[in-house]
Formats: sequence, structure tokens, C-alpha cells
Amino acid sequence: MTQHAHEHRNDRGRADGAEDVSTGSTNEKAEAATPAIPELVIISGMSGAGRSTAAKCLEDLGWFVVDNLPPALIPTMVELGARSQGNVARIAVVVDVRGRRFFDNLRESLADLEAKHVTRRIVFLESSDDALVRRFESVRRPHPLQGDGRIVDGIAAERDLLRELRGDADLVIDTSSLNVHELRAKMDAQFAGDEEPELRATVMSFGFKYGLPVDADLVVDCRFLPNPHWVPELRPFTGLNEEVSDYVFDQPGAKEFLNQYTELLQLIATGYRREGKRYVTIAVGCTGGKHRSVAMSEKLAARLATEGIETVLVHRDMGRE
Repeated sequence: MTQHAHEHRNDRGRADGAEDVSTGSTNEKAEAATPAIPELVIISGMSGAGRSTAAKCLEDLGWFVVDNLPPALIPTMVELGARSQGNVARIAVVVDVRGRRFFDNLRESLADLEAKHVTRRIVFLESSDDALVRRFESVRRPHPLQGDGRIVDGIAAERDLLRELRGDADLVIDTSSLNVHELRAKMDAQFAGDEEPELRATVMSFGFKYGLPVDADLVVDCRFLPNPHWVPELRPFTGLNEEVSDYVFDQPGAKEFLNQYTELLQLIATGYRREGKRYVTIAVGCTGGKHRSVAMSEKLAARLATEGIETVLVHRDMGRE
């Protein structure tokens, strides 16, 4: 892009006779020198419906994300992106009621973007009143519009404020019954493009006596292996200790299970990529989530990492006993 702009300046500085040589390509060079307008996504919706998760998903996909940008500054942000020589080709901005002093400017900004032929999409995150109330109560935070009233009062006020924007949205996602991974999957399906997505895995050890992880895509049961809990010298330790890990993988079937399940996950991962699924949570369980599941999770996560799968390891219940 810099090279084209340089050539265009040289054309203007040539003598008339020299300019005739390249007359046929002058328009092409002028078009090439025009700054590329970034693609724009505006993320909005109900507080507590998952705007931050949606924004983080786009950030992971390589978008330049700005949270809580005053709507009046959106055209300026797009203009700055156009001057970045292609370094900022896709911009996502989060607009919400935290910036309600500026919210009235959004309509004007959208009209300005349309006049400049900016490709923009509005993503609106929706959720039921019941789901939103549960989420605000779980984090013990007030709704930004509830004032001296109740959470439901703030939700009602926000719905009224955002009603017109919701009607203009290109994509409405109801997150009432979605977990974080499912919301990410929906965003990926819309914005990942045609490139084969990379897969990211969360390997989570857990104890069955504390309940199944609600966000698990796949569940592995390690209770077919002898429990180190019944070995007095191993009981105080966890699956992170070498002695416990050696004990687990010295048992018949342990290594074979790890090898064959890793092969199965490779097959599943190929299908997930083909279907555009970028995130998977593999829950590995034993009775208490302390010995067998921890040792197996450690080995499984290491195997997945060697296969090129970005892996996060979580021991949910270790230390709860």
C-alpha cells in the first residue's frame, strides 16, 4: 500500500510528456492508493448477555476490539483503521448503556458510516429476564440502569433503550441457555471465515461426587482404574505427584486408554475443525477429582499440545476434600 501511494505521487510530479506514457494506468494507481476501509462489527445488547465474551471471541480471531467506545467516535476509529496501511483491517466496537450519555449519537454515527460505504454489522446479545437476573445475582452486582430500584427495573429500562437498535441488528444471539463455549461457537460460525479454524481444548479434571461439569463437551471416566486413595502412602498426595502418576499409569489398561483416547480425540478434532467448532472442553473424572483424573488430565493435555492443539488445563476439584 505504501508503494502504490509513492508511485501515485510520482505521477503527479512528472512532466506532461512523461505522464502520457502511463495514462492508461493512472486510474488504477489512484484506486490502489485509496486507503482500504476496515470491516466493522458493532457489538451491543443486554448487560449480562455476553457482550464481553463475544468481543473476546472476535479478538481471538484477529479483530481489533475497542470496549465501551462512545458511538460518536466510531467513524473516527474506522478512519484511523483506514490509515493503518492494512494493519487494522477488521474493527469491533462494544457499545452499551455504560456509555448512555453518548448512546443518542449512535444513529448519527451509523448514518455517517453508511454514507462512507463502510461495511458494518450489528451483533445484538439478547437474554431472558430470568437468565439476566440470575447472572447479576451470582456476581452480586447491580444492573447499570436499576438506580434505586430492582434488577428487573434496570433490565426493563435497558430493553426499552435498546429496542430500536435490536431492530436494526444483523445478528441477534439469545444467550439465555448458552454457556461461554456455545456462545463462542456461534460467534466463530459467523466470523471465523473460510479458513480452517484452530482448535482450543480445555482439559478439566473433576470428581464425580461433586457433580459433572455443566460445560463439558466430552466426559472421561477414570474410575475403572484402582484408586490411590486406598494406598496409605499415596492418599495425602495428588495426581500432580510423580509417585501417584506412576502408580496410576502402572495399572493395567491405563497407558492403553491414554493412547487410544488420544487417537480418538484426533479424529474428533478433525471433525470439530471441519464443522467450525473452535473450543472443546474435555472433562476427566474420578471419584474425588484428586488422584486418577488429575494424573490422566496432565498426560492427556500434554499429548494434545504435541498434536498442535492449544490446551488449557484445569483441576476443578483438587483440594476440595
